[in-house]
Amino acid sequence: MTRDPRFAERFVQAIRSVCGEETRTYGLHEPSFEGNEWVYVKECLDTGWVSSAGKFVDRFESELADYTGAKRTIAVVNGTAALHVCLQLAGVEPGDEVIIPSLTFVATANAVTYCGGIPHFADCEERTLGMDPEKLRAYLRETVETRDRRCRNRRTGRFISAVVPMHTFGHPVDLDPLAEVCREFGIALVEDAAEALGSLYKGRHVGNHGVLSALSFNGNKIITTGGGGAILTNDASLADRAKHLTTTAKLPHRWEFFHDSVGYNYRMPNINAALGCAQLEQLDGFLAKKRAIADRYRAAFETFPGVQWFPEPPFARSNYWLNVIRLDESFAHLRDSFLAITNDEKIMTRPTWIPMHRLPMYGVCPKMDLSVTDDMVQRIINLPSSSNLSSSL
Repeated sequence: MTRDPRFAERFVQAIRSVCGEETRTYGLHEPSFEGNEWVYVKECLDTGWVSSAGKFVDRFESELADYTGAKRTIAVVNGTAALHVCLQLAGVEPGDEVIIPSLTFVATANAVTYCGGIPHFADCEERTLGMDPEKLRAYLRETVETRDRRCRNRRTGRFISAVVPMHTFGHPVDLDPLAEVCREFGIALVEDAAEALGSLYKGRHVGNHGVLSALSFNGNKIITTGGGGAILTNDASLADRAKHLTTTAKLPHRWEFFHDSVGYNYRMPNINAALGCAQLEQLDGFLAKKRAIADRYRAAFETFPGVQWFPEPPFARSNYWLNVIRLDESFAHLRDSFLAITNDEKIMTRPTWIPMHRLPMYGVCPKMDLSVTDDMVQRIINLPSSSNLSSSL
C-alpha cells in the first residue's frame, strides 16, 4: 500500500483502538436496546394494539415534537415515505425539478421520482459534505428565471419547486444561506434530516428550517423503530394534511370508509412506535456515547499520515451518526485497499454512496458542476459508529 509495510497494520490498529477486542465483528451502525423496549412492545402484544392505531403512536409523535422543537410530527413507516409526502405537500408537481445533492442516499432521489419530479443534482462543500449554498446561488443565477413568483430552468423549461439539502452522516448543512437562496428564487426548502436526529444547527434542532422535513428511524439510525420515519413541520395546516394523506386520506367515521383524495398507507404501526418511545428515552445517552466515540477517532487519526478525521462544522453540534475519515488526495488510490483490509478484519467500513448522477436511472438528470462530489467520493471512508462501541472504550 505504501513503502512502509506496517502502514496497513497501523490503519487497522487505529480503528481497533476505538472498536476494541479482535474477536468481535463490528458493524457500521448497530441498534442498542438497553431500556424499556421489551416492556413497551410486550404491552402492544398483550393488548393486541400492534397496528396503525394505539397510544404509542400518539406518544411517540408528541415526545418527538418536544425533543426536536417542531410544532408537529407525523410518524410514518420509513424515511422515504416521510420525504415523499414532504415533497408533495411542499408543492412538487409532476414534471417539476427538485434540487438535491448528488452525494446522498438513493431515497432522496427516489422520493422526488415518486412525486413525478425530476432530480436536479447539486454539488457539496468540503466542510459539511452537504449542499454548497454559494455554489448553488451562483449556478441558479446563471440557469433560471423567475416568472409569476415561480422559478423556471431556462435550459429545460421546467419549474424548480424545491431544494432538499441532506445532513450528511448527521453533520448539519449550512441552512441559513440555503434558506436565503430559496427565498431569492422562490423555491421551497425541504430538509432531508434522515440521518440527523439529535443534530443542532446554531443551537436549534435540524428539521425546523424548511417548510417540512423528514427523519428516518431505520435499524441503522441513532434511534430505531425497526423501520420508520417522521414528518416534521411548524405549519399546522400542513401537519393536518400530512396526517390525512398518510392514513389513506380517510375521513373519520364510526363505520364508513370514505376517502376524499389519493392517500398513502404510510402510518407507523403502534408496535414500532412503542420501540421508538423506549429508544427516545435513551437518545441523550446515545448521543453522549457517540460524541465520546468521535473523540476517540479524532485522537486515533490526529497524527495519522494521509488521513483526516471529519469534525462537525463550527456552527453545528452533530450527532456523529457515522464517523468519517477523509483521505488526502495523494492517498485516494488506497481507499479500496483500506476497505478490504478492515472488512477482512471483521471491522465494517464502507465508502460513501455512489453519487446519484452516476446511477443508471438518474444519469440523464440535470446537474450543476459536481467536481467536489466526485472528489469526495474517492476519499471518504465511514467507520463503525454504534453507540455500544463505548462499552469497549
